[in-house]
Amino acid sequence: MTRIIAGIAGSLKLASPAKATRPTSDRIRESIFGRLESQDIIAKARVLDIYAGTGALALEALSRGAFAAIMVDSNKQAAAVCENNAWSVAKAIDKAGGEGEWEVSRLSAKQFLASMTETYSAAAGTGFDLVFIDPPYEVTNAEVEGDLEALLPYLNVQATVIVERSSRTDAFAVPAEYELDQRKDYGDTSVFWLLLK
Repeated sequence: MTRIIAGIAGSLKLASPAKATRPTSDRIRESIFGRLESQDIIAKARVLDIYAGTGALALEALSRGAFAAIMVDSNKQAAAVCENNAWSVAKAIDKAGGEGEWEVSRLSAKQFLASMTETYSAAAGTGFDLVFIDPPYEVTNAEVEGDLEALLPYLNVQATVIVERSSRTDAFAVPAEYELDQRKDYGDTSVFWLLLK
């Protein structure tokens, strides 16, 4: 069972398509979001969740005060689950008098990043402050590196990008524009914290 851990929608259960996704465990999300909150990164942030699966990472951010969240997943079943979960979280936030915008895109990560153009631009003030990249393990390092390169025009100056990969595979090459702030392993999952240089 996947759930929202904390914030306005804390303890809310999230639906998960059994075969389509590999949700980030509660333990890993708790660790990630504990650090994000201690660094005051979530409040009013614009969040992008690529390979969103259930939407748990983006929706956890919304529950904890993010301004907006976009969830991207080309799997139709996963995207539908993201939408249903987002409606449930939004309802809890509205009931508590909070606010938060959300959107689900049914494009592949590559298609979405190629289609963003001026819609999400750091120069226009609509760039992202926090990005999650948690692809299925079969997605190659080259694809992850391509996603990171394509993201660059859409990241705000102090953006944080969090990448999850299998700890059993070779690490991806961090593009020169990023600094690897930390790598932390949780069993078979590695979490990479990247910052813009």
